[in-house]
Amino acid sequence: MTDYRYAAFLLIGVFVSAISQVMLKKAALRHYESRIAEYLNPLVICAYMLFVGTTFLSIFAYKGIPLSMGPILEATSYIYVTLFGIVIFKEKMTSRKWVALMLILFGIALYSFGAM
Repeated sequence: MTDYRYAAFLLIGVFVSAISQVMLKKAALRHYESRIAEYLNPLVICAYMLFVGTTFLSIFAYKGIPLSMGPILEATSYIYVTLFGIVIFKEKMTSRKWVALMLILFGIALYSFGAM
């Protein structure tokens, strides 16, 4: 039996991880005077600190959810990253990207029904 509070912790961790990815992409789009400044700036450091935090959230979440449920919940990151790309970076969704996203979601659904 799954305790849904643990699933919520994993989903929160996945969402925060997607935010971290956006922060890293924002940092990568900037121009830096040196290689050191590229990696040792507040945005990058904060993003990696968030990644560490999400790792601990995942460890905690797996105490209460079955291992088979983890990949299903973690795959929601594809949805978050796609939405962030459209909203924040003004990326265009081509038909090819929509098909790819639908195939990913179909695979998640197929896997989740098989895991039950």
